[in-house]
Amino acid sequence: MSDAGVYAREGNVGRSYAATLRKTVVKYYWLYLMLIPGVLYFLIFRYLPMWGILISFQDYRPNLGILHSDWVGFKHYHRFFFEAEFGRLFRNTMILAIYNLVFFFPLPIVLALMLNEVRKEGFKRTVQTIVYIPHFVSWVVVVGIAYLFFSTEGGIVNELIAAMGFEKIQFLLSETWFRPLVIGEVIWKETGWGTILFLAALAGVDPQLYEAAKMDGANRRHQLWHITLPAIKSTIVVLFILRLGTFLDSGFEQIFLMLNPLNNQVGDVFDTYVYEIGILQGQFSYSAAVGLFKSVVALILVIGADRLAKRLGEEGIM
Repeated sequence: MSDAGVYAREGNVGRSYAATLRKTVVKYYWLYLMLIPGVLYFLIFRYLPMWGILISFQDYRPNLGILHSDWVGFKHYHRFFFEAEFGRLFRNTMILAIYNLVFFFPLPIVLALMLNEVRKEGFKRTVQTIVYIPHFVSWVVVVGIAYLFFSTEGGIVNELIAAMGFEKIQFLLSETWFRPLVIGEVIWKETGWGTILFLAALAGVDPQLYEAAKMDGANRRHQLWHITLPAIKSTIVVLFILRLGTFLDSGFEQIFLMLNPLNNQVGDVFDTYVYEIGILQGQFSYSAAVGLFKSVVALILVIGADRLAKRLGEEGIM
């Protein structure tokens, strides 16, 4: 076939594809309109700010802007990795991240499985509503509630401890209790909300599978292990991989509100450090380097977990 024939054929394919796309957009235009807010959100708040990564390789000065600030290469990364604070920050962030993964991540799964076993729909909906509500409570309110419970001056928990004849415990000022309090607040606030996707996955399980299992003599435990868990296994894997994408995000607002001079050594994490050096001290390039380091670590974890999941026979996310 001559070059002219090839070009003509490619042109026809292109026009056919454009016509098909146009018909699809016209047919489903309401769906595309609904996509616009989400697309704009990611463009404005996720993709456009990535331009700011450049300042981590500069001595950025606001009066000069990104285009005219001096380039310094990996100077800020070298400073960060050899900073005396790096080891403490990395340890604190990793410990909180592991605590979140070990103690918080499984709880929405367990709660979803428990709710799935409830047969009275009215009671089930009531419980779901109650456990969803804390998600909508501000972290300021959550930490305020923690202060009301664990303060030594009128705190409910300490008053009970004193009533039993024991000495009051400095929960809010203790390095030992800082991490359990943080994880406890996360569990109380987000466990119920985390059940939504798992309950949706459980709703798609064919009831005939349970009926067949009952006829074969399987009890509730066997049905849970051989039908329910396999049905949500792919959902668990996907959410676990996505969770690793925010592995080093300790939650700035919560940690910042819980910090004080007496627990700072175990509570200071990358998020609060970026706020301190970036906002309070104006070291924009250095704080951008710290933030990019977190993002690179998260990317590596997500890619590694995705490949491992595929090797184990799961679909993954990529």
